[in-house]
Amino acid sequence: MAAKKKPGTFLQRTFRFLKRLFLILFLTHLLYLVALRWINPPVTLTQLSSLVKGNGLKRDMIPLKQMSPYAGLAVIAAEDQLFPDHSGFDWKSIEKAMAYNQRKPGRVRGASTLSQQTAKNVFLWQGRSWLRKGVEVYCTALIEWIWGKQRILEMYLNVAEMGKGVFGIEAAAQTYFKKPASQLTRTEAAQIAACLPNPVKYTVTPMSKYVTARSGWVLRQMRNLEGDPDVQTILPTRK
Repeated sequence: MAAKKKPGTFLQRTFRFLKRLFLILFLTHLLYLVALRWINPPVTLTQLSSLVKGNGLKRDMIPLKQMSPYAGLAVIAAEDQLFPDHSGFDWKSIEKAMAYNQRKPGRVRGASTLSQQTAKNVFLWQGRSWLRKGVEVYCTALIEWIWGKQRILEMYLNVAEMGKGVFGIEAAAQTYFKKPASQLTRTEAAQIAACLPNPVKYTVTPMSKYVTARSGWVLRQMRNLEGDPDVQTILPTRK
């Protein structure tokens, strides 16, 4: 007569299976993250979403040394002026954003650093949820530790959406100014960086009123930051 299965055996097997699956997924993701220190991602979820939505996909990933230093300076000035100094998170800005969102729940103010945006753009999906934010924090800490600032900036400039279906600074330079990213001027880099809060809505060509106004502010911030030695250690040297 066959022995009866002990109560809880199925639950125990299920738990062991899920634990192994989680471990496999964790190690696979960790190895992928480490590999991206030297290689470029084949595609991102945001880029796949752009294709599915019919927005197309223009991209051409290039090393940081082939980009105009104005490109990196512009995105730092526009998106995260403390990028060279923080460890992935701007805690003061996060506290201010949380306080603002509590006062005005109908509006949402973000405080993501370039590191957080890079982690989201490379590994995760767009949108707002506590699950995505939690994984974003984990990925941000790892890329700060494993990649370093130059690689994070290089990756951001290659994967960030800079127009409808336009990803990365090389594709943006070719699309908007018919030139490689290495030849972008200070003003052109500022105009591209100005669209980053919503690159589908705030167009570079034709230039929206928002980009026109914000690019002037970005240019002023670039002038303030370009003499900072911490910023200069991250940017490629202009020949």
